[in-house]
Formats: sequence, C-alpha cells, structure tokens
Amino acid sequence: MKLLNEFKTFAMRGNVIDMAVGVIMGGAFGKIVSSLVNDVIMPPIGVLIGGVDFKDLSITLKKAVVDAGGVETAPAVTLNYGMFIQNTFDFLIIAFVIFMMVKGLNALMKKKEEAPAPAPAKPEPTPDQKLLTEIRDLLKEKK
Repeated sequence: MKLLNEFKTFAMRGNVIDMAVGVIMGGAFGKIVSSLVNDVIMPPIGVLIGGVDFKDLSITLKKAVVDAGGVETAPAVTLNYGMFIQNTFDFLIIAFVIFMMVKGLNALMKKKEEAPAPAPAKPEPTPDQKLLTEIRDLLKEKK
C-alpha cells in the first residue's frame, strides 16, 4: 500500500504531468512534420532531381536468391541510403522549427524582463529613527 501511495505522489507531481503532455504533443508534432516533409517538401525536390523518390534510393549489396521455380528463397540485402536522406530532412526541419519556437519564447521572456518594475516606496522611518533625527537636529542648532 505504501508503494502505491508513493507512486501516486510521484505521478501527480506537476513536472511529471507536464513531461507527459510534452511527450504526447511531441509525438503529434512529429507526425505533422513528417507529413510536411513527405507530402509537401520532398515531392518538389524529387521533381527537381529527375522524379526520384528518396525513400526508394538504395544500393543492392546482395541480390535476392531465387530457386528454379521462381520462388525467392533469400531476400535481397540493400543499403537504404534514401531513408537516411529522408530522416535527415525530417530532423533538420524539426530542429529548425524548435529553434524558431525557442527563439520566439526567449524574445517574449526578454521583453517581459525588460519592463522596469516600479521603484519600491521609501520606507517610513521608525519611531526610534524619528527621535534620533530630532536629537541630531537639536544638537546642530546648539553649535
């Protein structure tokens, strides 16, 4: 029972919940960025380089083994460098978008920090300080 209570305390901390929300939002954001790269950015790039789809780019290291009946007994071994290029584009776009978001947040925080805080009001002297001031003034008059 103690373990269950400790887990409940851990799971209900604000930073754990914030992290969970961040992970979920990150997953959804990743899908959006992947769609942006795959469906919007890469097709025009593929057209510019001659209609090549990056995902299909690969080097065959070992051809597939086919028996006399035409049945594939061992699949081909390929080096899929096109997927690497695709994932690199995904990463660069995600990194750039996150950079721009952080830069924008930093600019907002800087503006918030630059706003001058009103000067605190000068504290009223204590009764002891008032009495000492009066004594000082009286001593000055005697001289």
